[in-house]
Amino acid sequence: MRVAPAIILSMQERKKLEAMKRGRATSVRAKERSAIILLAADGLQNKEIAERLGEDVMKVGRWRHRYAQGGLAGILKDKSRPGRIAPIAASIRSRIVKMTLQDTPVGSTHWSRTSMSKASGVSASSVGRIWSAHGLKPHRVTSFKLSNDKQFQEKLEDIVGLYLNPPEHALIFSCDEKSQIQALDRTQPGLPLKKGRCQTMTHDYKRNGTTSLFAAMNTLSGQVIGTCMKKHRHQEWIRFLNLIRSNVPEGKDIHIICDNYATHKHEKVKAWFKRNPRFHVHFTPTSASWLNMVERFFRDLTVNSLRRGVFQSVGDVTSAIAEHIDAHNDDPKPFIWTAKASDILEKVTRGRRSLHNIQSA
Repeated sequence: MRVAPAIILSMQERKKLEAMKRGRATSVRAKERSAIILLAADGLQNKEIAERLGEDVMKVGRWRHRYAQGGLAGILKDKSRPGRIAPIAASIRSRIVKMTLQDTPVGSTHWSRTSMSKASGVSASSVGRIWSAHGLKPHRVTSFKLSNDKQFQEKLEDIVGLYLNPPEHALIFSCDEKSQIQALDRTQPGLPLKKGRCQTMTHDYKRNGTTSLFAAMNTLSGQVIGTCMKKHRHQEWIRFLNLIRSNVPEGKDIHIICDNYATHKHEKVKAWFKRNPRFHVHFTPTSASWLNMVERFFRDLTVNSLRRGVFQSVGDVTSAIAEHIDAHNDDPKPFIWTAKASDILEKVTRGRRSLHNIQSA
């Protein structure tokens, strides 16, 4: 058991402490410490002193111990503390940024804070602050693809025009197929969500067949027309077009936005469009699926209904998709397109220029 050191004061020391305790020019800290030492000299224990003065017991013990070791000088002067860490020289910061942008560590494709710390001789936390200040995130990578479609600008302006200035007395449908949706069952049951533990599921699975979703999203209302089929050939595409036609009132023009998939350009599909003149087709540029709004709906379907689902048959996954579409249509919220065609073209031009510079280097 630890015992608080006894405090014995001479008459001169007591007079000095009493003067400090009552002095108007004395700092608050010195007054508190003087009161602690005087009570300790009167034989009170740390807990009693803390209760009487309304101080923390640890604080009382600390100043009692310091007075026992250093006398009056021990409580008049605070211990020195380390100052602010010296800022890293601008040349070193510049070198770290240059290494991050132009070099890679041996045996790795990108820098980590640890590897950069070893290479630069700067602490990992300092590397992190330098990267943050310059907006550098070498641990992350995003994918992209610039369209090489020769009619990119024309197709872009056509589709963005439909989004921003839709024609009157017409409906616009963003259409696509989400093919090869797998009915995946897990090899073992997962554990449910509980306090302190997230839901778990096995990394391996059993394949129980596939289906393809055909979906058309009304860009004005957000409602979705969808159906699942075993295959996604031109025959299924024509069946889906018939489904759209049956769900749209007569007298309304229908504008279809879809990609350049060969199924959408089959001769029999072209013949079907000739027989249905109120349908107008708008093809997105190649490698520009981001221009098709229905892709956003597919993303929500995957995240919310498919990725963590357990399906023992194709019927199970088809039912889950139908349930998701029904729930979406009960409270549809259209995705609002805001980007102008000119803004997109400017970004694409910058991207092509950057690629050209890299290829020319």
